[in-house]
Amino acid sequence: MEIPEAFAERPIRRWNTILTCGKVEEIFLKKNEQGTASGLKIIPLGGLEQIGLNITAFEYEDSIIVVDCGLSFPEDEMLGIDLVIPDVTYLKDNIDKVKGFMITHGHEDHIGALPYILKEINVPVYATKLTMGIIENKLREHELMNTTKRKVVKFGQSINLGQFRIEFIKTNHSIVDAAALAIYSPAGIVVHTGDFKVDYTPVFGDAIDLQRFAEIGKKGVLALMCDSTNAERPGFTPSEKTVGKTFDTLFSEHSDTRIIIATFASNVDRVQQIINSAYKFGRKVVVEGRSMVNIIETASTLGYLNIPDQTLIDVEQLKNYPNEKTVIITTGSQGESMAALSRMAGSIHKKISIVPGDTVIFSSNPIPGNEKAVTNVINELLMKGADVIFQDVHVSGHACQEEIKLLYTLLHPKYAVPVHGEYKHLKAQAKIAKELGIDKEDIFILHSGDVLEISDEKAEVTGRVPVGAILVDGLGVGDVGNVVLRDRQHLAEDGIIIVVLALDSYNSQLVSGPDIVSRGFVYVRESDELLEEARLLVDGAVEGCLEKGQTDWGKLKSTIKDVLSEYVWKKTKRRPMILPIIMEV
Repeated sequence: MEIPEAFAERPIRRWNTILTCGKVEEIFLKKNEQGTASGLKIIPLGGLEQIGLNITAFEYEDSIIVVDCGLSFPEDEMLGIDLVIPDVTYLKDNIDKVKGFMITHGHEDHIGALPYILKEINVPVYATKLTMGIIENKLREHELMNTTKRKVVKFGQSINLGQFRIEFIKTNHSIVDAAALAIYSPAGIVVHTGDFKVDYTPVFGDAIDLQRFAEIGKKGVLALMCDSTNAERPGFTPSEKTVGKTFDTLFSEHSDTRIIIATFASNVDRVQQIINSAYKFGRKVVVEGRSMVNIIETASTLGYLNIPDQTLIDVEQLKNYPNEKTVIITTGSQGESMAALSRMAGSIHKKISIVPGDTVIFSSNPIPGNEKAVTNVINELLMKGADVIFQDVHVSGHACQEEIKLLYTLLHPKYAVPVHGEYKHLKAQAKIAKELGIDKEDIFILHSGDVLEISDEKAEVTGRVPVGAILVDGLGVGDVGNVVLRDRQHLAEDGIIIVVLALDSYNSQLVSGPDIVSRGFVYVRESDELLEEARLLVDGAVEGCLEKGQTDWGKLKSTIKDVLSEYVWKKTKRRPMILPIIMEV
């Protein structure tokens, strides 16, 4: 294919010119003794091969800056786990170099881990206005407001940190105030898009600053780290405003029913359009779900949400209005078990019940892995007589192929480093970059933990750093590991048998027991014979050990486990966890 003109001649990078508030500064490329440029290290600590857990470190000599600090949600086999946060051992080991966190936008997969990580790596946080407002809600919950330095950054503003200068560039996404980052280093300019799309008609604020991307492209971009989430989808992502027209149509068609709309709490523009439609059709709006209430309150206070007077009412006031004059905006679009919509569907919500004729709209697409949970909620709603609408009421916040091509063409980077997505998404963007004329050798599909050392002369993966998932369970952070998860899985699948006995170790005699208690293994009332045989078997094994003078507790427990495990498997073909408890008297 014909190579775009923008790629035909790349500028020679011998210095980078940075425009900040009208002042021109030149940062000359540093040379080492051999006369080659020093390398910039790009180190993804999470966010590759998966959706979520986004965090990337940029290191140049004595300086490290970190872009985003997100969490991911537990997979099915992570029983009892609430959240998953990244392992930042590398940052802790190099704490003297870490200068700050640069946050691209306010989604959980980009900010959710901050309160946990800041307790160990207390460095300043830089973000745009709404993003910082959402972060501060989290810091208050964790009592970190007084100990965390925060700086609100405006679009076009640059921050100097060590060897880096970081410029925040206006982009569009499914949350307001999303930013791309131009990271200036002595080795060259790296552009990190964050999550983005090109929306020429955003609901709030300005369109993406394509002019600034073009200006940076003329300077010479060393590498582009571009959002890959929708890299498999051809064409352009529709504007968020198209959803507003859909809402108007749905409100018109369902004028005689109560409307319940589930969407992402952080999609402030979507909430604004729901409120606009509700006001237009004379409906009162109730907001339900803690995260939804918090973000709407923050966005409204900061001026990102315009709510007409007397439109918003408390959930307690629902009974004062006819159903057809109300709209409920709620969390739970992903089928989360404890979200407001799931509780309504399961008839366990204290204040709102689904009634026949309700119209429930899912204004989101299921995140990969959540499809089953969403389907279960939809089925429950349908069984209660609700009319459920879950198609054509959502647009993505991520760029499709043509938008990705536009950014590459404006920036014409030397190297392409796809980010944000599963491996298939990264691979799809790599294909786009290759079609645009970037050499295959200059496209890097990284894995979390890879160290990509990059300069104008060459780029290569030079090593790895420790990475992984830290599991958060209640107040415990990192105290649940693979062994505990394995035990939970074991308990969930086969249950537990507890054997209790008391020994007189001085006389080597069994004083009481063994008694057998089981949970999650068999229904005790119907399995008396099985458990009595098991008890007698254990009794004989323990007596046999005592007669041989074997009173070591470890040996006794091992014998009980072996004998009981063999018996239970033979009788039931199950392998419950066996927990012997020996008391000495």
